[in-house]
Amino acid sequence: MQRILQLRTDPQTAAIPDRLQRLIAHEINTEEKRIQHFRILKKSIDARQRRIQVNLSVVAYIDEPAPAEEYAVISYPDVSRCPSAIVVGAGPAGLFASLRLMEHHIRPILLERGKDVHERRKDIALISREHRVQDNSNYAFGEGGAGAYSDGKLYTRSTKRGDVNKILRLLCQHGASTSILADAHPHIGTDRLPKVIEAIRHTIVSHGGEVHFQTCVNGLLLDHQGKATGVITTDGETYEGPIILATGHSARDVYRFLLRQHISLEEKGIAVGVRLEHPSALIDSIMYHNPKGRGPWLPAAEYRMSAQSEGRGVYSFCMCPGGFVIPAASGAMQVVVNGMSPSGRNSRWSNSGMVVELRPEDLQDASLRHLIQKVSQESDFADIASRWEEEPLLGMLHLQEALEYTCWCHAHRSQQAPIQRMTDFVDRHMSNGQLPSSSYSPGVIASPLHEWMPSFLTRRLQEGFRQFGARHHGFLTREALLLAVETRTSSPLRIPRLHDKMCHVSVSGLYPCGEGAGYAGGIVSAAIDGELCADALAANR
Repeated sequence: MQRILQLRTDPQTAAIPDRLQRLIAHEINTEEKRIQHFRILKKSIDARQRRIQVNLSVVAYIDEPAPAEEYAVISYPDVSRCPSAIVVGAGPAGLFASLRLMEHHIRPILLERGKDVHERRKDIALISREHRVQDNSNYAFGEGGAGAYSDGKLYTRSTKRGDVNKILRLLCQHGASTSILADAHPHIGTDRLPKVIEAIRHTIVSHGGEVHFQTCVNGLLLDHQGKATGVITTDGETYEGPIILATGHSARDVYRFLLRQHISLEEKGIAVGVRLEHPSALIDSIMYHNPKGRGPWLPAAEYRMSAQSEGRGVYSFCMCPGGFVIPAASGAMQVVVNGMSPSGRNSRWSNSGMVVELRPEDLQDASLRHLIQKVSQESDFADIASRWEEEPLLGMLHLQEALEYTCWCHAHRSQQAPIQRMTDFVDRHMSNGQLPSSSYSPGVIASPLHEWMPSFLTRRLQEGFRQFGARHHGFLTREALLLAVETRTSSPLRIPRLHDKMCHVSVSGLYPCGEGAGYAGGIVSAAIDGELCADALAANR
């Protein structure tokens, strides 16, 4: 017999199997020995009050053993002789699109501009060691996409768009811990996710699909009716078939070649700001309402902050408890920061993006226009800036580039991160003296962020930080650092598609997909979008 129970208990009981089994036996009024097994279906922490509680959904197996499998495993056919489709980009959207295509008996030909996860790791190490960013192999580009080496968080609000649990089960099928099936905010960790990604690639290849690394697409093949029939790479190779374009939010060259080929794009809003880094023990004490911190039974504390300032949202983004700040530039003359956590979430720091909402009309703000104009006159940025006047639709992309270049200049043209104490930023003071330590491995350099970042951003961040400090005593502190600059929160453009058919609004055979197309945000939502595009491609063949 099986019983499903909803339990609310203390963290220690939730963490110790014997204690939890006794609680289950008590709740169903039976002898403990009759419970042969139990499985946690869902788990969440309620830290709203001083007494922390854990909510559990549990299935108990009474007088019977548990099933051998926790989830259904998907089997894939041999697609080596099946019709082909091109998938551009091996991030979560492209990988899950490829798996789904195989379920439809379509052979995926997966093209990735970067390297596989193992070779990519070597290039990522050079960013910290030598301050050298490889154009096609970095934290943004390569097998697994931007999520592979920047955290592996799986939480999503896109529960109505597709089967979230299927995505999680597929990750487990390829090596992820089954704990992600239960956790309210599931997380694989940067130390474990690359092996899962590699296993997905092996599934694709072993069932007849193809994966090509260091293969950068720089144009679409269009027939005389404007239908997409394939792609061409920087090496002049062509691949023919319908296209799922899953290139990620940092593939700026893709937006530019689409523009050159007169393929319609749409402006959209983004959010930009800084990374905020606290000692993790401080965040634990604040969020768990305990000066002693989280103790032995609770994970590193998470937070989610939001405020309104001058008509725009100011909010936390991609919070990484017990994590590290990482260098996320995807090319030369850029400094970009992001965050990640290993699976244990056990570092001395916790960080989060702190960003300001930006809408296309905000590009008329004087401080943002001044930044773009100033950068466009810099001689070492001239090749990029010379295109800006020809690309008015790419205004948000230009702003990202201008901010990242300006940050690089203030980092003495290195991959160091300009930093400032949180309180000094709010009070508009230069941070002097010995600063708190930072997890950012390329190094940091004190800088008056409030002076060189556009006032459109600084005013709103300062007000947001005041509000966050008022709500959570101790959050606004001189022990916290701001690291500049966080710009890669989402795609700066949308590649429009027909809602019912998922293909581009004017180019049949082209399926814009995932974060790079402006339709997803994070690993799971991008994976769901990849599956939806694969379904649409199969239906429209």
